[in-house]
Amino acid sequence: MGFLQEAPQLAHPYRDDRLLVDLLDRVLPAGRRAAIDADLDALGDYARLAWRRVCTTTRRKPVLTQWDAWGRRVDRIELTPAWQEGPLLTTRHAVLAAGHEAHPEARVEEFARVYLYHLASEFYTCPLAMTDGAATALKASGNATLIERALPHFLSRDPANFWLSGQWMTENAGGSDVGNTETVARRDVDGQWRLYGRKWFSSAVVGEAALALARPEGAGVGPGALALFYVETMDDGQRKPELVIDRLKDKLGTHELPTAEIHLEGLPAWPVGELEHGVRQVAPMLNVTRSWNAICAVASMSRALQLARDYARRRQAFGRTLAEQPLHAQTLAGMQAEFEAAFALSFEVAHLLGRTEQHAATPQEAALLRLLTPLAKLWTGKLAIKLCSEALECFGGAGYIEDTGLPQLLRDAQVYAIWEGTTNVLSLDALRALAGKAPGALRECIGHWLADSDDMHATSAVQHTLDAAMRWLDARGGQRDELEAGARGLAITLARCAAAALLARQAAWARRQRGDQRPGAALRRFVSHGLDRLDTLDAADTALLA
Repeated sequence: MGFLQEAPQLAHPYRDDRLLVDLLDRVLPAGRRAAIDADLDALGDYARLAWRRVCTTTRRKPVLTQWDAWGRRVDRIELTPAWQEGPLLTTRHAVLAAGHEAHPEARVEEFARVYLYHLASEFYTCPLAMTDGAATALKASGNATLIERALPHFLSRDPANFWLSGQWMTENAGGSDVGNTETVARRDVDGQWRLYGRKWFSSAVVGEAALALARPEGAGVGPGALALFYVETMDDGQRKPELVIDRLKDKLGTHELPTAEIHLEGLPAWPVGELEHGVRQVAPMLNVTRSWNAICAVASMSRALQLARDYARRRQAFGRTLAEQPLHAQTLAGMQAEFEAAFALSFEVAHLLGRTEQHAATPQEAALLRLLTPLAKLWTGKLAIKLCSEALECFGGAGYIEDTGLPQLLRDAQVYAIWEGTTNVLSLDALRALAGKAPGALRECIGHWLADSDDMHATSAVQHTLDAAMRWLDARGGQRDELEAGARGLAITLARCAAAALLARQAAWARRQRGDQRPGAALRRFVSHGLDRLDTLDAADTALLA
């Protein structure tokens, strides 16, 4: 028969994940820690089952049927098995509801579930993120009627009662610049608001509700005149006729996720708050969805690394396993260090989010959350692409073959840098945060995270790089063009400094509590890759090359 190569096997995503177990042991009180164990174990079991499904079945896409056999417009979307299982998994294991419990660690508990469920869900986590964001935005609005109407569905633990919510912002004119929104809200003779217009990207069109930006008829131009509306999309199990699905997008990745172009032809709507400043009302939603984006990016990195490490122990080449080849081991170790840093930063954002929402955060922590949210999202989005690409290379030609299930890791990872704000958009958002209290908060918290570290080299590297970044920022205080031109390098530098300090905190805890030296090794390797990503700016060269 000759030589047959063994396929990589997936370790248990919960029980065998040292980083996740250590995080939960460090952060959660003992009672909370024990309470979530069964859910995490079950989600890990499901993730292993889902990976076997990926390797043994042909990848499917959702199918849109616009008309039934008798000419009626139905806009029915057939979903993949994982999406059909989504409501049951979500509600049974409180994937979403856990984040809205009344204790400071609620978001850590939620995002531990998300981290385990994300890839197995086939990006069902995308509408879950938007539903989470919608629940958060409605809470912030104080609209008692909509809160009472929608939140029991959004946060339900009963699949029969559970609703998904969409986020309908993007129009033909583009994504982040919503000032050109053309969707109009008109009141009919009965006083009911109705929406008319086209939404270009709608990734939760299969849901039962959505939050949408629209311009009230007669309102002025620009983003300040936009209002935020709540809509429901179903009526007695049928899609409302005022919501027309034009087509499903044919995308590079996230194939199982039905992303639609839609027309709104008088869809009933209810204002979330005042009939202006809708973008401001959306802000709480974006903070949540950007946190989901970072955690899901980290989950993709984890999966790629788990499979690459397992394969390295199985694959024989030149008389040794890949794991015994010095250069391959060096490559895997470098990838692992970058991943552990990204994991630390993303879950710190989750922890800060929960503490802030439950009014347990210090003023410094609240200011830090405002900065770290865009930093974590933008950095992990780029890093996921890099690490997933490197992981595919670890498999040689097999990493390029569709039915191994591996190429989709890279295709899917590309979306993390695009969803919820591109790298440049979020770099500019970080600049806005740095104009407030964030610089002082970052210095204070990094100092606190480094306090127990005995790695003087890492401590010095973090402090030196942070000082250089702040000097860079201060030197360009009045030079807006230079600030914006260097915003990406500054953002990634600050993200890496924060991540390194968090690795130092984890290394000190692991050594003290576990006698574990591996987090210290991750810290040293990550710092050796360099923290400084500040750009050398030359406006003349930029003009010639751009």
